[in-house]
Amino acid sequence: MPPSRSHVRATVEAYLSRHSEERDALEGLLAVLEGTGEPLSRATLPGHVTCSAVVIDRDRRVLHVGHRATGLLLTPGGHVEAGDRTLLAAAVREVCEETGLRPGDLCLTPQFLDEPIDVDVHDLDANAAKGEPAHQHFDFRFAFYLSTEQPTALALQEEEVAGARWLRYDDVRSPTLRAKLLDAEAHGLDGRPEPVNASALIHDGAGRYLLHLRDDRDGIWEPWVLALLGGGRTKDDTCLEATLRRELTEEAPGLELTELLPFAVEEATSVDGLAVPISVYAGRWSGDAAAVDLREGVLLTWCTVDMLDRLRLSPGLGELIRRHAAEHPAVEGPQDDTYPPTSEAPPGTELHIVGVHLHLQDDQGRILLGRRHPDSAFAPDTWHFLAGHCEREAAIDCLVREAKEEAGLTIAPEDVDLVHTVHHVDSPYVRPRIALVFQARSWTGDPEILEPDRCLEWRWWKPQDLPAEVVPYTRRAIDGILQGRPYSEDGWGER
Repeated sequence: MPPSRSHVRATVEAYLSRHSEERDALEGLLAVLEGTGEPLSRATLPGHVTCSAVVIDRDRRVLHVGHRATGLLLTPGGHVEAGDRTLLAAAVREVCEETGLRPGDLCLTPQFLDEPIDVDVHDLDANAAKGEPAHQHFDFRFAFYLSTEQPTALALQEEEVAGARWLRYDDVRSPTLRAKLLDAEAHGLDGRPEPVNASALIHDGAGRYLLHLRDDRDGIWEPWVLALLGGGRTKDDTCLEATLRRELTEEAPGLELTELLPFAVEEATSVDGLAVPISVYAGRWSGDAAAVDLREGVLLTWCTVDMLDRLRLSPGLGELIRRHAAEHPAVEGPQDDTYPPTSEAPPGTELHIVGVHLHLQDDQGRILLGRRHPDSAFAPDTWHFLAGHCEREAAIDCLVREAKEEAGLTIAPEDVDLVHTVHHVDSPYVRPRIALVFQARSWTGDPEILEPDRCLEWRWWKPQDLPAEVVPYTRRAIDGILQGRPYSEDGWGER
């Protein structure tokens, strides 16, 4: 079945929610959607829907092909066919047919996900050979990154395509698409893939792992296999942890995890064949799987490593679980009930995550900040305090440990003062946090890059010249310290 009229209408409305100023320009498309004709059929006149793929490489260039019929240099695309599941799937099929790329050579961009970057209206002249009068195409353009450093060699569809070129954003031929690309470039549209899906590797600390049996229905990703809970990012998610918290709330309300820690990035394939990098978070829970109010899928069940070879698992999941089990050996013997699981917390209690942060100033009054790795699940390519989460340890001990592990700095516990506390929350779907900001009066060593997968650079900044890309609650804490305030809040609304 081709995409439904309601799917097209929902895609248009999502697009117009971002570009309300284009509603008048899309009046013809809206009229077709309200009419009796099939909006995807090339027989529907005076216009119908087409789909194109905006393929972006690591050098911020867009793939264009020469169309023999028009003589124009365009992004690959064409008409929707009966077998296309969605408009995006139509764009994927068209670019693969015209250029020889495979769906796995492409992945979604975090800026646009599965929504079009542009909807263009262009006029086509009458074509006597095809018996077509002059009409319009309402072209839905979807953005994709190349999933690998270099694409496979192009194999052009010679009967329709005459040559291919990669054009930089400011050379893109379509004015509307060019403007949107240049605007999105300022917000990170750089051609470098990053995870847009998140999954939860939930374990009980005693060797059991929680798996989710998916429905066997059309359109379900990897149907009828055991997989991890999780899903794809939406534009309202502030980070991938927020994505995962929201997905857990939607799929299995009541299954709350005290803490989710980034564990791995796995590669998967979507129902449309696209490459999908998934950020996997590990979390601990030990409740009754059968008692969870499961809203999606068939069931939740616990399994152990020795069962994996007998189960139908999503690709790579068995290896992922074995790796986690090797790095986090199961605790043998009776479990300590001194600290009850989340589900047994006092009614109304919201458990918080405690983080420690180092506010370090040199003899010139400059503040030490680190630039986080672009692939970080939290605040990628953004400046932040040296920081870490408290494990089963005192906060100052945690700070001393993190300073040594992350930057090679040696700090004596007696030289540390608590100078600010931030109570912050990123969204309704993630656990609130308490950020304890400590200042060290003295230390030894110069900052080193000891965890390059997390921090790319340490730099000293004057308080009045902080970079624009600073984690919001970090900036709030610095402002509070400069003003002599011991406490601030972030994400709870204005007061």
